[in-house]
Amino acid sequence: MAFSGNYMCTSFKKELMQAVHNFNSAGGNTFKLALYDNSASFTAATTAYTSTNEVAASGSYSAGGGALTNVTPTSSGTTALTSFSNLSFTSATITAFGALIYNSSAAGNPSVIVLDFGGAKTSTSGTFTIIFPTADASNAIIRIA
Repeated sequence: MAFSGNYMCTSFKKELMQAVHNFNSAGGNTFKLALYDNSASFTAATTAYTSTNEVAASGSYSAGGGALTNVTPTSSGTTALTSFSNLSFTSATITAFGALIYNSSAAGNPSVIVLDFGGAKTSTSGTFTIIFPTADASNAIIRIA
């Protein structure tokens, strides 16, 4: 299996210090989620979106994936966090093993998060939905403690 865990990309951490990513829900960057087959090879060292081994377009899923709706960044205790609204692709026949969240507004489509689904997730002429965890200090998809 090419996916071997969930990772906040190392390049993303550095790019936060360089103000490459703006998660402000009003006027911020556009973040996308692309789906991949089991031949994709992503780790914490992944630096950018690639179409290599991306699942085929189907239904409302197209190359490059879908745009995410950002939840306004906040903090809880000593943790800063943000997340995204759930994302659905309709009328789609998809088998995906993982995903990449990336910033499609920034030069080079820099990576943010690698998601490992833990196996094949499939929809057949139906709705393929990515459900994000609760946006809190213990569960949000992006947390900096």
